[in-house]
Amino acid sequence: MKRVPPQARRPPVSQTKDDEMKLTGKNGLRTAAVLAAVTAMIGVSALPAAAHVTVNPKEATVGGYARLNFRVPNESDSESTVKVEVAFPEDAPFASVSVKPSAGWTVATEKRKLSKPIKNHDSEITEAVSKITWTADGSAAVKPGQFQEFDLSVGPVPDVKQIIFKALQTYSDGTIVRWIDEPKEGAEVEHPAPVLKVVKAAAAAAPAPAAKEESGEGSGVSWAIALGAVALLVSLAALGLSLRRPAPPAG
Repeated sequence: MKRVPPQARRPPVSQTKDDEMKLTGKNGLRTAAVLAAVTAMIGVSALPAAAHVTVNPKEATVGGYARLNFRVPNESDSESTVKVEVAFPEDAPFASVSVKPSAGWTVATEKRKLSKPIKNHDSEITEAVSKITWTADGSAAVKPGQFQEFDLSVGPVPDVKQIIFKALQTYSDGTIVRWIDEPKEGAEVEHPAPVLKVVKAAAAAAPAPAAKEESGEGSGVSWAIALGAVALLVSLAALGLSLRRPAPPAG
């Protein structure tokens, strides 16, 4: 039987180039699809959680004094925050409230008569702060993409479970965002009010892991980053497999 030389079994050069182009085209489309998926997943995971007005630290000790920091992010793409109002609950009055000056902001403090006087050292307090309003002077307004912080010193911290500070945020176009929704167990609210948890002295003295201060982004950002990283690894693995897949036999 006559053997056919290897050269005779080779397909024409043009056919080989056509097969390579088809294979390259398929790999290119597959690669583009994987990269597009990676980009989309990274983009979604990078979206920040909705920012809102918060109070830090998250907890204070009964009977002690606390420095509270109200952080106000600007959520508008075009308007500036020109006024911030923080209301103090009637059922948890502070005998002492002092405001740290904020450059470019005018402060107005309102008080209410207490239905039941409270003791502070040797004095009897018959009225307490009910609301503090910060109003921007001209260029001090919180512009898009910025945030502002307002500091208070308060005390003694009343013996309650938590203190809810309802806040109003006014924009330069007159829009008012009402951060007044009280927390609900097992559910998220649309406009959460700043909440200060109150703990007993013994509980406060016990060592506890350090808690990260909230930045308006919430824990959703950490989860989003983790999910984005997993999606990226899976997509890169798929890309590697698609590129290593052997070419189909010619002929």
